Amino acid sequence: MLMPASAEFVALCQAQVTLLTQMGAALSIVYLTEELTEVADAKLVPVVAYPEAIVTWDKDQILSLLSRRQRQSKPRLLAAKTSANHPASLTVLPVSRSTASPLPLQAAEQALLRQQQLILPLIHEDTVMGLLVTARSDRAWSEAEQTQLKQVAETLAVACVLDQRSQWMAEDLHQQQMLWEQRQDLFDDLLHQFRNPLTALRTFGKLLMRRLQPEDTNHPVADGIVRESDRLQDLLKQLDIAADLNDLKLLPVQPASVALLPESLTGSACCLDRHALIEVLEPLLESADAIAQDRQLTLQSKIPVSLPPVQTDVKMLREVLSNLIDNALKYTPAGGGVWVQAEDQGKKQAIVIADTGAGIPPQDLPRLFERHYRGVQAQTAIPGSGLGLAIARELLHAMQADLEIFSPAPTCGLLPPDYPATGTAVVVWLPTA
Repeated sequence: MLMPASAEFVALCQAQVTLLTQMGAALSIVYLTEELTEVADAKLVPVVAYPEAIVTWDKDQILSLLSRRQRQSKPRLLAAKTSANHPASLTVLPVSRSTASPLPLQAAEQALLRQQQLILPLIHEDTVMGLLVTARSDRAWSEAEQTQLKQVAETLAVACVLDQRSQWMAEDLHQQQMLWEQRQDLFDDLLHQFRNPLTALRTFGKLLMRRLQPEDTNHPVADGIVRESDRLQDLLKQLDIAADLNDLKLLPVQPASVALLPESLTGSACCLDRHALIEVLEPLLESADAIAQDRQLTLQSKIPVSLPPVQTDVKMLREVLSNLIDNALKYTPAGGGVWVQAEDQGKKQAIVIADTGAGIPPQDLPRLFERHYRGVQAQTAIPGSGLGLAIARELLHAMQADLEIFSPAPTCGLLPPDYPATGTAVVVWLPTA
């Protein structure tokens, strides 16, 4: 079903009809089909007509109009009575301007008038969109004029396509905006409802820490609850910032030129400083150990205290390592193990996070840093968004750091000699301070 013609398209049709009138057309009509079709018998709807009343006339009335105008342009002459002393005089017969319905024409006259009519289809890529009907009463259309009329029809056809596409896109944009508003409302509701249980969880964790003695084996668990609650609070603040961005009018940019800025992920600009790896890894490993026990996994680590400090942003590095450790735990089946180690490599420090899972097929390795790409994991029941590695690499690049992925894990060359020849190893390279 075609959309109704826009005011701009109607104005263009009127301009083209005016052009035809200047070429001597006695009548012109632009029709559009009710729907796009490849057949010629589609129902037609008039869009612009000259004269305007012509759209309600039948075939005989139109032919009668052309006949009357032809007679007006060629007045009939009648010879008066003459004598030898008086030469004949010419009298122009008055032309009747009666508004009565046109009379039927003779068959020969109708045939002549039909030769002065042109019916041109409005076609674009084998699709009929309408007709351009035009005629004049005083003469037939020359070949050059017919060529010009065909160009007018082609112009109208292309304009109709562009007009329909514009309206379809506007309608699609309207639907997308409505859908976006519904999603935004849902997002705001969930964000609001998320705050209360998070605050309660953080409060319970603090109460547990106060009641448990430092030497109690459950004290690290309570400490982990508070620490992860604080992390969720930070993420919640970033969600608030992201929600506020919806009210800003952003300048149009090329998609390829948009970089994933670190501050868009952490809520603040990158701040590099000297830090010991142990202060970042130790709390993460405590939380990971609790998860590993729950999933019947073995978590082992080797983090020398004597490692030199690294130049890093603690918040960003914590986010990176948390993502990578979570991945290792998620993709390792029960009974398997996860290995985390850090070692000095001179100008760089290496953090290795390895697992004994199924590993990554060679064809997936080159695409692992593409956003939303999950490879073979997309065919499994393991949930995921395919964003973790992309986010980790963007954050590391902001800190002048990098990471590599190896599968099987021992191919990284940094694991113990007896490490199983399976799984995946992720190596994070950080600059030594």
